[in-house]
Amino acid sequence: MNAQFATINIKNLRLRTYIGFNPEEMEKQQDVVINIQIRYEISDEVLHDRVEDALNYKTVTKKVIQHVEQGRFLLLEKLVAEILAISCEHPSVIHAQITVDKPHALRFADSVSLTLEYTADKTSNIHILEKAS
Repeated sequence: MNAQFATINIKNLRLRTYIGFNPEEMEKQQDVVINIQIRYEISDEVLHDRVEDALNYKTVTKKVIQHVEQGRFLLLEKLVAEILAISCEHPSVIHAQITVDKPHALRFADSVSLTLEYTADKTSNIHILEKAS
């Protein structure tokens, strides 16, 4: 059978964390809104309801929540890169895209957001995100 793919979308995960480098940002948690898209290859076993062979989005979400809520980040880029790394841990992930919004970061804007993407390079074992850590 040909390869089959699925996409998981986790939309508008609202969390609070320390984000920013201005003194007031370092003292008070701020809201962030996280959107995660994970594309992965699925096996025939998953299509037959074998839970142990599936990518568990609840596990991914719990790791993201713990990491974000317990972390401190100076830059939005660092926060997004670390969420992307968590989202790509499962070996069947072939692509992921993470967008994090920081509401009210600018006076006249609803939010500022940053998006990072990962695409698996099946010909190389070097993980792109290792350079971001």
